[in-house]
Amino acid sequence: MQLIFIDLPHRWAALKPFTLTRPVATLRVGICTLREKWEMCLSEHIDHRGSSYLTMPYLQAKYSLTIEEKNLVLNPAVCPDASLVRATKQLAPRTMLSQGDCFIAAHIPGEDLQSLIGDNIQFSDLPKQLSNYQSTSYTDPIVEIKHIWDIFQQNGSQIERDYTHLTRNRSSATITDIHTRTYGDSQIFVEEGVNIKAAIINAEGGPVYLGKNTTIHENAVIKGPFAMLEGAHVNLGAKVREATTLGPNSKVGGEVKNIVVQANSSKGHEGFIGNSVIGEWCNFGADTNTSNLKNNYQSVQLWDYQARALKDSKQTFCGLMMGDHSKCGINTMFNTGTTVGVFTNLFGGGFLPKFIPSFSWGGSESLVEYRFEKAVEVLERVLGRRKQLPSSNDLAILKHIYQHRAEEFTI
Repeated sequence: MQLIFIDLPHRWAALKPFTLTRPVATLRVGICTLREKWEMCLSEHIDHRGSSYLTMPYLQAKYSLTIEEKNLVLNPAVCPDASLVRATKQLAPRTMLSQGDCFIAAHIPGEDLQSLIGDNIQFSDLPKQLSNYQSTSYTDPIVEIKHIWDIFQQNGSQIERDYTHLTRNRSSATITDIHTRTYGDSQIFVEEGVNIKAAIINAEGGPVYLGKNTTIHENAVIKGPFAMLEGAHVNLGAKVREATTLGPNSKVGGEVKNIVVQANSSKGHEGFIGNSVIGEWCNFGADTNTSNLKNNYQSVQLWDYQARALKDSKQTFCGLMMGDHSKCGINTMFNTGTTVGVFTNLFGGGFLPKFIPSFSWGGSESLVEYRFEKAVEVLERVLGRRKQLPSSNDLAILKHIYQHRAEEFTI
């Protein structure tokens, strides 16, 4: 069976700026991406040649769609658990699973799906287009990533779920460094190639997963639940508090709490970031700090891309939401609930605005347009350091975001 992840427009838009550059299914929450969670749970029932995507037109070239005779179309914003996976496996052809107005999954034959796409359906109308399908209402509780803050709020519990799946019937490698102190050893799993020197790892409050070829440097302190993926680093003397995930090839130093770093980003120096989500290929200058709590303890206002205005998130703790390829200089200060788009270059004194559109250059005093050609030059240098080059599809996606950046501004 072919697994197809569909981006329902209202959910995709609610998860900007992270979905500006990718489908919802590729977001990391916990140890795994949303796609990887479903693939892991349905491994015996799906085509192992790879999942595919029904996404926004400008993303579709990179995230391709494959249609087979049997297709399981999933809303990736809904995180799988054992009960939901059982219900999904039981779907017969031309049946659909939902909860209230939340579409979860449908078993759609290839001919039906080809016809729907040929009619240029609006993805948000998919349940209506499948009105002739038998519909089952799923009544158990679900975890749905509805808002960008759900990524960090659900991260701790999702680390625990992913940890159970990833480590089942497997043996952890051994931590051999005699100067490293561990607590709750039964909840620590170490993959091959992990390098640890004189650190403290406390898994009594939740599991700790150390991915392949990760490094924890001297005097670092880590509290679970925590996960770091292949090639990630925890720098000298870092203080990594609970519910934190470091995506592949990411680095953190200073103090962090309850953050999710998607991949390839670096916050290597002193400074605090908490209750935040960081995209890919971001970089933080030394002593960058983020407020995650207002002095009056009121709920945090956060930029809403659909309303194009600040809206009450009803969250007491909320820090920084930074899209891919954004960077900031030394001593940068982010206000509580700051949203930063894709490809920004930020610097200077004072607190930055609460919302910074994609392709912006400057600081608290002024922001100007970050010209596309200059941004691409930086992109090529950054990727070149890791012997990579941006693909034509990557450049086309960034060009689309650049050309439509005005749509991110206040009406």
